[in-house]
Amino acid sequence: MSVEMSFKKLMGIAGVAAGLSMFAVTGANAAPDPNFHIYIAYGQSNMEGNARNFTDVDKKEHPRVKMFATTSCPSLGRPTVGEMYPAVPPMFKCGEGLSVADWFGRHMADSLPNVTIGIIPVAQGGTSIRLFDPDDYKNYLNSAESWLKNGAKAYGDDGNAMGRIIEVAKKAQEKGVIKGIIFHQGETDGGMSNWEQIVKKTYEYMLKQLGLNAEETPFVAGEMVDGGSCAGFSSRVRGLSKYIANFGVASSKGYGSKGDGLHFTVEGYRGMGERYAQQMLKLINVAPVDPVPQEPFKGAPIAIPGKVEVEDFDKPGIGKNEDGTSNASYSDEDSENHGDSDYRKDTGVDLYKTADGVALGYTQTGEWLEYTVEVKADGEYNVEASVAAGNSTSAFKLYMDDKAIGDEVSVPQTADNSWDTYKTITVKEGVKLTAGKHVLKLEITANYVNIDWIQFSEPKKEEPPKEDPPSAIAKVRFDMTEAESNFSVYSMQGQKLGTFTAKGMADAMNLVKTDAKLRKQAKGVFFVRKEGAKLMSKKVVVFE
Repeated sequence: MSVEMSFKKLMGIAGVAAGLSMFAVTGANAAPDPNFHIYIAYGQSNMEGNARNFTDVDKKEHPRVKMFATTSCPSLGRPTVGEMYPAVPPMFKCGEGLSVADWFGRHMADSLPNVTIGIIPVAQGGTSIRLFDPDDYKNYLNSAESWLKNGAKAYGDDGNAMGRIIEVAKKAQEKGVIKGIIFHQGETDGGMSNWEQIVKKTYEYMLKQLGLNAEETPFVAGEMVDGGSCAGFSSRVRGLSKYIANFGVASSKGYGSKGDGLHFTVEGYRGMGERYAQQMLKLINVAPVDPVPQEPFKGAPIAIPGKVEVEDFDKPGIGKNEDGTSNASYSDEDSENHGDSDYRKDTGVDLYKTADGVALGYTQTGEWLEYTVEVKADGEYNVEASVAAGNSTSAFKLYMDDKAIGDEVSVPQTADNSWDTYKTITVKEGVKLTAGKHVLKLEITANYVNIDWIQFSEPKKEEPPKEDPPSAIAKVRFDMTEAESNFSVYSMQGQKLGTFTAKGMADAMNLVKTDAKLRKQAKGVFFVRKEGAKLMSKKVVVFE
């Protein structure tokens, strides 16, 4: 293990704070990634996200869609403004809902397979465009109602929403390239005569502050809810084309309100997000791509029973399935590859060399990998994993077709606090699986567990207890021959009582038991002997 590798592993224990600080400096000095495309999303409630009844489909993280926090939401795992996190709803404020920006980001990533998408989300429900005017926001907030003032304070004590956009965007430019802006606002400004001019002003202000040019920074605005209270304002949204040259509009046709006349339904937010992406792709001269499903890394599904090597996660696909879920096969919390293995290096998943091959390391909570497997037959299977942990908080969980395989598995800290000391642990015994293809998911639920493999095996069948070998007497008793032989019958005193022919000893004993004459001569016990036998092997016949 190299010095660099050993140092990185210290991140999981006492040196984690110092380690993260050092990596932050390194990241800040690195050149922006040209394949990390960043989009600013701003507006009022339909951009902020008003649908709170979104589902697991919306919560499923896309591995190539990130967000830069513009508000502090510790309860959502996003405590630091300006830091990058997975883009999952709610993105804008801690207690809001699904936004058009959520599915915009996913569709952009699905259409650009080699690109990571970043979103800078700033919006305030019920606001006028004046909140984003750097010269007018203070006057606007001074006369605004208290609920709006308090809402704007999520972006700073002075409510400077545009200031927060610029602040976070400059940090984001250290990591990637700002490629465009999406906008949804206007419901509040139906009576504002110069709305178009102020929208243009906010757009040009962002370009200037961030060193962007209009020719390379498209602006896409969205229409109001179809048939809603403000539907007439959509004509003014379309009219922005007269003020902004590099402009596109996301149509709302077919997407009505959730019942209040103002806000989209969950389906509307998903659909509008796709339409925003379609318009942006046209403006950057990229055609949407057809979806491609994820597939087994080595061509064929991994057999169960059998061993699943963690590094052989599926090849990611492109686009989304019919149910809206992504064809991604993994999710890694950062774009840096901390591993020292060249195996699957193009994915960014942190794989490192071990004495026996390759293992998964440097794991962070929320990361996951998926594997297409094929179960041989219906039945129960035992599940084990080869793991290592240098701290006491590491954990993971397994799923088959999104159904949990047992509970979260806490990985015990190794005695020498080493990430290189692997041991086999039981994940779950007696897991019922059905024959056929399935998707196995490995999710990291607590930082810094290393995993080498996961194994499914059939429980060992208990062998029936072995019977004691027959006694010598029993062996003689049931010793039979098919050929006829002469047998003699003796009393207990050794008196010969008669001779007869029988096929084997068993047949002879049956004849003795049924011979009325013999039973009269001596009741109780007889001895039967095969004539010519060298040994005095005898059979006992007992009469009741």
